[in-house]
Amino acid sequence: MKKKNVIITFLICLIIIVLGISIYMYKVYSKVKNFDGYIYPTVKINGMDMSGETIKQAKEILENKYQKPIDNKKINVKVNDKIYTINYSELNLKYDIDKVVNEAFNYAKDKNIIDKYKLIKDPVIKPMKLPFTYNPKHIDDVINRIKLDVNSEPKNGAIQKTGAMGVAQFAVKPDKDGYKLKDGELKTNIIASINGEISQDTTVQANIETLKASKTKEKLQGINTLISTYSTIYGPISSPGRANNIQLATRAINGLVLMPGETFSFNGVVGERTEAKGYQSAPVDIGNATSMGLGGGICQVSTTLYNSVIRAGIKSTVRMHHSIPSTYVPLGYDATVSFDNLDYQFKNTLNFPIYIEAGSANGNETFNIYSDVSSLSKTYKLSSDVSSDGKNVKVYLQTYQNGAMVSNDLIVNDTYNN
Repeated sequence: MKKKNVIITFLICLIIIVLGISIYMYKVYSKVKNFDGYIYPTVKINGMDMSGETIKQAKEILENKYQKPIDNKKINVKVNDKIYTINYSELNLKYDIDKVVNEAFNYAKDKNIIDKYKLIKDPVIKPMKLPFTYNPKHIDDVINRIKLDVNSEPKNGAIQKTGAMGVAQFAVKPDKDGYKLKDGELKTNIIASINGEISQDTTVQANIETLKASKTKEKLQGINTLISTYSTIYGPISSPGRANNIQLATRAINGLVLMPGETFSFNGVVGERTEAKGYQSAPVDIGNATSMGLGGGICQVSTTLYNSVIRAGIKSTVRMHHSIPSTYVPLGYDATVSFDNLDYQFKNTLNFPIYIEAGSANGNETFNIYSDVSSLSKTYKLSSDVSSDGKNVKVYLQTYQNGAMVSNDLIVNDTYNN
């Protein structure tokens, strides 16, 4: 009898356990079954809770929330006091609603029934992002339109001599700033606004770079004083053709402004000597002989300029002497040029721009160099040492400050064929 009671008790307990498990599994099954056609409560799309929604309902919600309103949204690009508008409809922006809804619906559907139940009973948020695509071409089109409206090159100031030859009187016209849209930065910011919150209109500020002219009014006003001058006589030694050539080359250089750090090239400024420019045949030194050549005589122009510039304390960077001595300057003071292979060059090493005034009136070739009055704190002289045979010469540039010589630099060591 006792054994029978034990068996009955065991069977009752087993029935209770099986019944309990069955009730629990039915509860689990029923709970999970309820979500068979719905999105689990753990899923949020762009922060919107999609739990309990069918695929159709979720698509309708997202269509109404995002796709339908988006065509009426816009990006305002602010450029100074002007607004350029980019409409989302022009970007052909499309949300991939089907893709994200299907991913949301299928989330956790492959798990076992217990894991599904746990996910439903104790939700853990599953965030999903609603992807979209757009055509960026219209962004480039708008930016290019802005660049056409904004971008401009700076305009240099101009200086005009108003005084007589050798008189430091000038009129200066102001420079003008240029502007450049920071287009790369703007495009990045526009795209960032699209990838961010697009449920409302956005404003993007365009930044513009100011471009300064290289020749500003302020810098040009530093030209206010005659700092050096040099003249040679060409009238008595020149044929009409030679005089014509000197005058043409002189006019090409007159009025030239050279900013600090800029380099002057005689051949670059005067250019090729051609008949089309009015140059004529005249005597020219070639090697150890004198013959006729187009543009003959303009070495007197380069030589006179060289002597004026060197007396402003500006040394030459490229300078060659003649093979035979020149009659219009002392030995070692010449600077020959030939368009094909010989040039005279110097770099403005002053802290201020220089203005080159050139004149060839009455058979006199003159170059005046103007710059800031502070340049007169130093003065310059040339001294030379000619060998006993007259073929070799050394020329020194002497620098004086407050009446005392502070340097004596060898700048020429030439040998001529006499």
